[in-house]
Amino acid sequence: MRLRQGGADDTAELLRLFDEAVVWLTERGSAEQWGTRPWSEIPERVEMVRGLASEGLWVAESDGITAGALVISESALDYAPPVDEREIYVRLLLTDRRHAGRGVGGRLLDHARTQARERGISLVRVDCWSGGDGSLIRYYERQGFTPTVRVPVRDKEVQVFEDRL
Repeated sequence: MRLRQGGADDTAELLRLFDEAVVWLTERGSAEQWGTRPWSEIPERVEMVRGLASEGLWVAESDGITAGALVISESALDYAPPVDEREIYVRLLLTDRRHAGRGVGGRLLDHARTQARERGISLVRVDCWSGGDGSLIRYYERQGFTPTVRVPVRDKEVQVFEDRL
């Protein structure tokens, strides 16, 4: 697996990953997270994904296929409680379901940590939907993140995590 800096040209691949995630979540009974309609069919979501592709995107590839995507920033999302220090905030972590269980997400999170260290930053934060069966929360805990606070986002609740380097 190799990591490369991504960009706007990766929008279609990101939309594919989101569309596959919607199907997978729906099949697992977690349609509440992102809905049941493919993101590629929703103009507002297409624009959001285009924006994500243009800001701090890293793409994991395996045998020339996009296996996962990571978007990081030095600023948190609006709903995350502010911190009094520099941070790397993981704005997006997505993996292709065909690569599930192969460590793609963990590799991308390690890359976020590496980026933080290279920039002299000792805090990495990420968040996830707190609903469903709790598997997302357990995933980030297994990846070394500590839950901090839960915050309301529209009609859902999001768990914010941190990792001190």
